[in-house]
Amino acid sequence: MSTLIDILASAGLWAAILRIATPLIFGTLGALLCERAGVLNLGIEGIMTFGAMIGWLAVYHGTDLSTGLLVAALAGGLFGLLHSLLTVTLGLSQHVTGLGVTLFASSFSYYVFRLIVPVAGTPPTIVPFQPIDIPGLSSLPFIGPALFTQTAPTYLAIAVALLMGYVIFRTPIGLAIRMTGENPHAAEAQGLNPVRIRYGAIVAGSALMAVGGAFLTLSAFNSFFPTMVQGRGWICIALVVFASWRPGRALFGALLFAFFDAFQLRLQTAVSGVPYQIFLMTPYILSIVALAVMARRARVPQALMQPYRRGER
Repeated sequence: MSTLIDILASAGLWAAILRIATPLIFGTLGALLCERAGVLNLGIEGIMTFGAMIGWLAVYHGTDLSTGLLVAALAGGLFGLLHSLLTVTLGLSQHVTGLGVTLFASSFSYYVFRLIVPVAGTPPTIVPFQPIDIPGLSSLPFIGPALFTQTAPTYLAIAVALLMGYVIFRTPIGLAIRMTGENPHAAEAQGLNPVRIRYGAIVAGSALMAVGGAFLTLSAFNSFFPTMVQGRGWICIALVVFASWRPGRALFGALLFAFFDAFQLRLQTAVSGVPYQIFLMTPYILSIVALAVMARRARVPQALMQPYRRGER
């Protein structure tokens, strides 16, 4: 019992939760934006991988870290454009298209990386984002090291979550996105263009996914390897359902999963005699339980995964 209390009372645990949650926040918000407009984007795993690679590659070749994030966002937007073309314009299966984008983006990431970066015994590295010292806050006991010693992308992720919550539920743009996800023909009757709205949501959402991947190479780590996303994209898809397609709940869900993950890492070192695989699967089991409980009350956008064709009813 004392071990659990010591872990929970550690500022390092809460700081790690924010770090672990950051790529999940970006990815979940990106997937949520796509689905709010009525399109399932299963390309998230590959888009995050490509974002991680291209952002790192840009910095490795001389750009600053902020530009690396921007390059990743632009690359993610391009994959979103591809997904939009196949699912919105051509009306192809969103499941199959998304999985195809994931396979293509993941493979293309490794190909480009090996084409440009020479094979070496030690992977090349960059200087990643450094924690920001906030005057008056970072020096506070416990709260300072727990919450106010993060890198810039972490604060950006939280800001984007709050901004998206405001935009989706408090602005005409958000209303148009929600209407398109619920009934695109009703949106068309109101003078909106569901095709453009879906394109915009998918491109913007894919850009956020890529930024989530870029966080891994530009902040959490300082190098790239092809398997570094490690299923975070699929976790994000599940977190969207857990959040009932609400940005505020998505932020909470990402932090909750990160808590489970950070907690099990510390339990591994504190508890002996238990196979480490038990600890590794714990956050996923708890997340499945939480998802099962929340999903029963979730209200799915009515036009999700339904192709839209102008003039059809």
